[in-house]
Amino acid sequence: MATSAYTDGACLGNPGPGGWAWAVEGGPWASGAEDPSTNQRMEIRAALEAVRALDGELVVVSDSTYVVNCFRDRWWEGWLARGWVSTARKPVANRDLWEPLVELVRSRGDVGFRWVKGHSGNAMNDLVDRLAVDAATSQRGRSGEGPPESLGRADAAGTACRPGGDGAPEGHLVAVAGHRPPELGGYGPNPVADGVRRRLQEVLAATAELHPDLVVLSGLGLGAEQLGAEAAAAAGLPYVAVLAFPGQESVWPEASRRRYRELLDGAAGQVVVQSRAPATARQAGIALGRRDAWLARHADEAVVVWDREDPLVGRLARSFADALGETEVWLLEP
Repeated sequence: MATSAYTDGACLGNPGPGGWAWAVEGGPWASGAEDPSTNQRMEIRAALEAVRALDGELVVVSDSTYVVNCFRDRWWEGWLARGWVSTARKPVANRDLWEPLVELVRSRGDVGFRWVKGHSGNAMNDLVDRLAVDAATSQRGRSGEGPPESLGRADAAGTACRPGGDGAPEGHLVAVAGHRPPELGGYGPNPVADGVRRRLQEVLAATAELHPDLVVLSGLGLGAEQLGAEAAAAAGLPYVAVLAFPGQESVWPEASRRRYRELLDGAAGQVVVQSRAPATARQAGIALGRRDAWLARHADEAVVVWDREDPLVGRLARSFADALGETEVWLLEP
């Protein structure tokens, strides 16, 4: 039977002091640290160290879609074919970790990857989370056999990003917002949404050339917001989920909720503007307005997907322009 190795990464800031960990239930475990680092680097490093340390058929169990999707969707094949250049024609981020991991997985032929939802009560996922946060905090690694005698504190926020100053992460912040699915071709995959995602990726990749510390801000709402997060991931850029309130996806169809959870798990950090879920639709609208104001207050630039007709999206675009200046707002027509 294959050995299951649970892995996780943590980072106290983005970038900031980082920690990684892997563990086998009832068996060996290890953790380590890096400063400065990022959450994504630590997720990759955790998987790499597990594959290096454990012989025999192996399944790496991670709550990082960034790691799991690289092998599930075979991103690495495109990277190799293009000479470690992304589809946005940029060097693949974290190549120093991806390249040895890809080489090991290819040469061994007995390593698989499986996603697990983070912070969902899975005992082993919680264990490596606490080991990784402890390593990031103490900047020292540990190893052992069997259950660790002591664990660090749990990552209570559900994210390893530790933002500062009113919850805003560090870096050049670019907010993405705009239309919902009906104006983007519908709720399922379609050419309009594909085109918007592709153009968002181009804009974000071009902006990252000028600002290497670029971080995308997305509310992860259906439509342009999720397309922005997907475009950031495709361009190899970090994105932070800025949520109006917890449980905003609870009224969505199951397929939409599942995609939302995947994007949330792939985020480099999470900010929740209002800690309590609204009781009425009117209160939800007010909370979304507060979220938009938060974005306008903290973003350095914004990309708004707008057909130049819808008045609600038009008001949002104008609020960004008023806060950031006309030249700092990109308008993309679907």
